[in-house]
Amino acid sequence: MRFAHFADIHIGSWADERLAQASTMAFTKAMDMCLEKGVDFILISGDFFNTSLPSIDRLKEVTSKLKELSDKGLPVYIIPGSHDFSPTGRTMLDVLENAGLFVNVMRGDGSDDGKIRLKFTVDKKTGAKITGIGGKKGMLDKHYYEQLLLENLESEPGFRIFMFHTAIEEFKPRGMEQMDAVPLAMFPKGFGYYAGGHIHRVFERQMSGMGYGLITMPGPLFPNSFDELELLGNGGFYIVEASGSGELKAAHHPIVVHSVFTVSVDAEKKSPGEVGSELAEAVEKKEFYNTIVLARVAGQLRSGKASDVDFRQFFEAVYGKGAVYIAKNTAKLTGKDFEEIKVDYQSVEDIEQKLISEHAGQSKAFPVEKEKELAHQLLHALATEKEEGETVADFERRIRDDVAKVLGIRL
Repeated sequence: MRFAHFADIHIGSWADERLAQASTMAFTKAMDMCLEKGVDFILISGDFFNTSLPSIDRLKEVTSKLKELSDKGLPVYIIPGSHDFSPTGRTMLDVLENAGLFVNVMRGDGSDDGKIRLKFTVDKKTGAKITGIGGKKGMLDKHYYEQLLLENLESEPGFRIFMFHTAIEEFKPRGMEQMDAVPLAMFPKGFGYYAGGHIHRVFERQMSGMGYGLITMPGPLFPNSFDELELLGNGGFYIVEASGSGELKAAHHPIVVHSVFTVSVDAEKKSPGEVGSELAEAVEKKEFYNTIVLARVAGQLRSGKASDVDFRQFFEAVYGKGAVYIAKNTAKLTGKDFEEIKVDYQSVEDIEQKLISEHAGQSKAFPVEKEKELAHQLLHALATEKEEGETVADFERRIRDDVAKVLGIRL
């Protein structure tokens, strides 16, 4: 048995068309590799799309490749991620599943005591039994683990795969120590493979000594931010092979669409002109064909403002040397009189979650946990974007309907 494991593909995450196209190219290239390697099935552990309703342009290419996989008899099994999730139930994953392009294995029902009983999806060719829990915004999926009935999952015979889209408390990467996570003890034991997602880092750990099998996270298929491009360079996925004895071997396969080159300049006690000169010198003798160039400039200038640094000549020179895209990060570049304000959270989602937690319980209209969940769902519903071809009136009507559905009211 041989299968592929993806997570955090985030189709549509980049606003710039060049990087958006690179993300889609990574997906196409990876799927072609799966066909070449003869995998029996594909797992996608959440965040296939960057939003529950992706743009038509991105959907065209992705759907075409999924159709090719389907026509060639290569099944795809998914769980929704925190970005795929929609509190109103409107998600493109449902549309693609109804079209027969993949199967959502997060299936189950409630028991009399309020527990969640997951069901298995059985791969026809290999007999592998697959189930899992998807992600939700603000780690609201933790409730699923707290209510999960474990007995039926752990007593099921055969080779089992558990898919998840969350951080594991014991394995949080450095720099993400404050992130909410689920303890490993809440996961069902006895599965051969635990296919993770959500954490944009490559992770692999054999936990058979504690009653679990091989746990992996493949990281993003294509980096989704400046920091990820700088840290990872490229993304990738796992191909896992199971021997006759049941031993698993996981190999991480990088997917390189473009090379990445980083220029770092320490601007401490330098003038804007000196910073510009250092940038120019760093790329003077280099070529950048098929390369994404990143420029990180940090420090407190001796004089002038951060905006006085002339990046125009640097951009012109680098694009003239064949670069696909140039991005700059000047978040830590300050002028002499600027006092930096530090925020101790990792992302917009972290800040959102912190603010909701701080203010929850003031209205007294709902229990605190219910209020937190409604706040996350309302923010997600109100953050939706106008779709291509949609009139303003229809867009406003859709927003009102989504909000009404979250609140359980009729307009």
